[in-house]
Amino acid sequence: MSEKNPALMFHQLETRMEEKPEFVGLIFENGGLYRDEPLTYRQLVTNTFKVAKGLRESGIGKGDVVATVMRNHPEMVYLMGATNLLGYVFVPIDPRSKGEKLAYMLGDSKAKAVVTTADLLPEVEAIAKDIPAIERIWLNLKPDADLSLASKYPTINELVDGPDIYELEDRVDDPTLPMEIIYTSGVTGNPKGVVVKATRTLMYTALARMVWGYKEDSILYTGLSLTHGNAQAVTLMSAIALGIRAVISQRFTKSRIWDICRRYGCTTFSLLGGMMSGIYNEPPRPDDADNPVEVVISAGTPIAIWEDFEKRFNVKILEWYGAVEGGFAYKPIDQGPIGSFGKPIEGLMEYKIVDENDNEVPPGVTGELLMRAVNQKPEVEYHGRPEDSEKKTRGGWLRTGDMVHRDEEGWLFFDYRKEGGGLRRQGEFIIPSYVEKVIGEHPDVSEVCVYGIPAASGAPGESDLVAAVAPFEGRTIDPASIFKKAAEGLERNAVPSYLQVVDEIPKSASEKYLDRVLRDQFSPDAENVYRLEDCRSR
Repeated sequence: MSEKNPALMFHQLETRMEEKPEFVGLIFENGGLYRDEPLTYRQLVTNTFKVAKGLRESGIGKGDVVATVMRNHPEMVYLMGATNLLGYVFVPIDPRSKGEKLAYMLGDSKAKAVVTTADLLPEVEAIAKDIPAIERIWLNLKPDADLSLASKYPTINELVDGPDIYELEDRVDDPTLPMEIIYTSGVTGNPKGVVVKATRTLMYTALARMVWGYKEDSILYTGLSLTHGNAQAVTLMSAIALGIRAVISQRFTKSRIWDICRRYGCTTFSLLGGMMSGIYNEPPRPDDADNPVEVVISAGTPIAIWEDFEKRFNVKILEWYGAVEGGFAYKPIDQGPIGSFGKPIEGLMEYKIVDENDNEVPPGVTGELLMRAVNQKPEVEYHGRPEDSEKKTRGGWLRTGDMVHRDEEGWLFFDYRKEGGGLRRQGEFIIPSYVEKVIGEHPDVSEVCVYGIPAASGAPGESDLVAAVAPFEGRTIDPASIFKKAAEGLERNAVPSYLQVVDEIPKSASEKYLDRVLRDQFSPDAENVYRLEDCRSR
């Protein structure tokens, strides 16, 4: 077996192929649109070589940027491996990005080539013509696409259909190069591109063994977009590093997640808090607890449903905290208090919680969380933003922007983001997850996102509450019944002032509810907005 560098994602794939070439390492679950796609390590490696060869022959060179705008498909992995192999920079963009946001990321990253699918092509075409750096659009044609588009653009399919190859001349196997640029969600403004070095792969491997606790017979599942660091770190890269199987859906599905896990025997899956609420809001089924899942790896479990979720689905929750810029903490299963996101790994990470003057605050007091690796200066590189990069690590600490508190034993609890603040109403802080839990139990509500707008009273720092709700397919929202449900299950101060009825809650690549978008769409006089007072008077 030739020596490989474990810091390079593609080298890890090659190692897995040498060890067990016919093992099905990845299964892409296509939601019934067409057949699922199981891939052996041999297929993953040779297809990656073929894609790399085609990209290089098209004129893309070392240091050039290749962007993708597509959902979870095998070609995402081929492109990640190919760019890693040839020293390109991979830029995975959330496929839901449109208009100015998509144009911003493609322009900011200086993408030379963009790979997309037929359903997303019109949006990419409209934007690419105004971005000089983009020289070529590649298509990834799936069975449900108009195949005639192959005459208009080069396709990844042509490359994959070519003869198998297992080597490429003049490879650029350099772990010091940037591996990708991952854009933040852009919840509070234009997204920032975080430059991720190839050596990050080593951290993913360590987490798979030390924290996630994966075993040889573990089968991983995710419906999170591979454009997001969570899906890469917790599922894709961990599976490749340990040589275990991962099942990846094209997109997150709260209604089919347990059926998928049963079909493929998945023992663990990864999600974020908003996704957990969506799963919990699904109508109870008699077989909810009859599933192979043992552990749910979650970031942001709502405290209001934590214990009920574990009991209903017969699972354990492993809570963790992290961001693509860095910083990490986790709460091992059955350790620490419910609601905490844990502690940093002792001996590897350190933290402090500070006020606006950088003075440390005592237990129980909210402040900004600062983190860093022990005896190591934190480094964050925002693509093309040196001032923001320096600000993020001012004073030798990673400034997370998250407002948290700790208890007497050092367990950490999330309070709110520094930008945007908390929800305070009549002097009391409102925890949105509690409000969302109660409203989410209404039989017509599929999704709910609670956010604040400046209080009509004008009181500084005070908010009026808005509950944005989306109905289950085939159902309609009766605002009066929603307000009644809230009044019956919540303290009076936590009942929303407004109900905003939408078809679907807008989300980021990490399935985080984009309350900023909802807030921009909100108007008290809009046809889809209902006032508590108006419903009371009926």
